[in-house]
Amino acid sequence: MRAVALAAALAAGSAAFPGAAAAEPSADAIAWLQRIYRSTERLSYTGRFVYQHGEQVETSRITRIVDASGVHERLEALDGTPREIIRVNDEVKCYLPQTMTLKVERQLDTTPFPAMRADARELAEHYNIRKGETERIAGYDCQAIILEPKDKLRYGHKLWADLATGMLVKAKTFNEKNEVVEQFAFTQLQIGGRIERDQVKSRFAGKGRDWRVERAGIVAANLASDGWLLGALPAGYRKVTEMKRNVGASADVGHIVLSDGLAAVSVFIEPLAARPSLGPLGLSRQGAVNVFTRTLDRYLVTVVGEVPAESVKRIAHTLEYRRPH
Repeated sequence: MRAVALAAALAAGSAAFPGAAAAEPSADAIAWLQRIYRSTERLSYTGRFVYQHGEQVETSRITRIVDASGVHERLEALDGTPREIIRVNDEVKCYLPQTMTLKVERQLDTTPFPAMRADARELAEHYNIRKGETERIAGYDCQAIILEPKDKLRYGHKLWADLATGMLVKAKTFNEKNEVVEQFAFTQLQIGGRIERDQVKSRFAGKGRDWRVERAGIVAANLASDGWLLGALPAGYRKVTEMKRNVGASADVGHIVLSDGLAAVSVFIEPLAARPSLGPLGLSRQGAVNVFTRTLDRYLVTVVGEVPAESVKRIAHTLEYRRPH
């Protein structure tokens, strides 16, 4: 779901989840995390959900079909600027009808939300994981799972999954101040059953419109061979993948994806020559997302992630550049 939408208590912990800070990871809770991941990856569903980040609230409709031919998804924004995202396996098309723009790219990473990139048992090294209450959401009886960070390098999360299928129905992300910085929840949901293939087809494609097509070239890459090296990362974070992108006038933008198994951080490396002007450097924030930018040699380094500010700052400063001989 993250691939087309997208979409997670706390460093101190006790204020939001009393008595949880010293709790041992629950084997049952860990099994629930594994079930959520499997279900979100394999199930077909259709519904509406509300996504809130900061003070912004968006309503979207999503349909996902998983069959022998792979994954087919359609996401339509129901608020604000019209937009539609179509995914067929690793190809993603974004239709922006107001500007008659069609953006096309191939995704190297198609992990569904939540982006569990490690065995759930490994997450227990950096999160206290336990079961919460059961609650009825969008017509489904759901089990809550709480992930409380053991340090100040990641956010806390609370997930609600359907008791019958394990489908993720609601999620909240908490910052180090115990504040909800991001959440999504289905308000209407059909899991499985009859879902027509027309529901995952674009309503804009094939209508003879003169779309301006923008293709983002993405290829797997070994950025170390270009001189880019990561030093000691914050505890628990690992490199997941790296690639090069060609986007607009910016050629060969390096992109490294890091994760602690749940939270994801992107590192972008862009030639300064491709930027006619630079915005402010240093730390900025957009809802749950922290951004840190710095210059390094002749490049602009931007680190982006739904993680605390300290994490993106540390990651930005662990990157080194050694000019190839």
